Amino acid sequence: MPFMPAWENIVTPVEHAVAAFEPGLPLAVGFSGGADSTALLLACARRWPGQVHAFHVHHGLQVAADGFEQHCRAFCDQLSVPLAVRRVDARHASGESPEDAARRARYASFVELARETGVAVKDVALAHHADDQVETILLALSRGAGLSGLSAMPALARREGLIYHRPFLQLGGNEIRAWLRAQGVTWIDDPSNGDARYTRNRIRGTVLPALEQVFPQFRGTFARSASHAAQAQALLVELAEQDLATVGAPPAIAALQGLSRARQANVLRHWLLRMHRCTPSSAQLEELLGQVDACRTRGHRVHIKVGTGFVDRVGAVLDWYNVAPSAKPSR
Repeated sequence: MPFMPAWENIVTPVEHAVAAFEPGLPLAVGFSGGADSTALLLACARRWPGQVHAFHVHHGLQVAADGFEQHCRAFCDQLSVPLAVRRVDARHASGESPEDAARRARYASFVELARETGVAVKDVALAHHADDQVETILLALSRGAGLSGLSAMPALARREGLIYHRPFLQLGGNEIRAWLRAQGVTWIDDPSNGDARYTRNRIRGTVLPALEQVFPQFRGTFARSASHAAQAQALLVELAEQDLATVGAPPAIAALQGLSRARQANVLRHWLLRMHRCTPSSAQLEELLGQVDACRTRGHRVHIKVGTGFVDRVGAVLDWYNVAPSAKPSR
């Protein structure tokens, strides 16, 4: 078999990335059959033989999806890696991003697959790399995102009881493919990756090559900027936790008015996300801040659409309800 040399010959960036990677074992690898996840699965299977599982999510979005699954099964058989497959309906609702719908379905599937393996899988490795990180930052910039969005993808994240690792975030996509070709390994080229209807694909095909010409070191510099944003965001979360303890949950209007406008925005955004899983748009947050400032009399009404519900004044506090105003409980 051309792709099973001794792991001790660590000479390439891919091998160095996995050598520096210290997950809990057994480890699951999210495996689509594409180049990046193929390289990650192969390197991890060499690094921890007998300790690696592959998770494949069949999204049901393409006719070729059955072929993707067959390819993944054949490759895992060659590596003697157990493969778990989950079929989902990842079609997006009207007005919803297809990529976001597929991403949510994928993460939900990983949780279910981890439960179904029969072994104590808590760590999942994902094959996102430096190009993916740059694309994520550019998409966040295009939406006018704050520090949370500009932080992009963390190397390690906890979600619904699982720990997600991204050991390839310092590697370019070309480095990964060059390594696979050197191993004599083939992979699936998803035809949707060339679909110009998706903004990420247009960034990959047009913007990244232009950045390569003008700023050859852009992957590393973008990664540093994302790291700085993540550190700053962590500080904002710490401050928001302190302020939330002061203003209360639901927050007291008078206590909010004692904070600067920037701290009001920070703690309200944190309260809505932490307590109600919703994020106000910039316009909604500005309107809410204006109403907090204007709320100086007992009869002043606050009623602002935020996410799928409303922020209302209820006596001396603000509260959020995911119901029509007529159905809101009285207090």
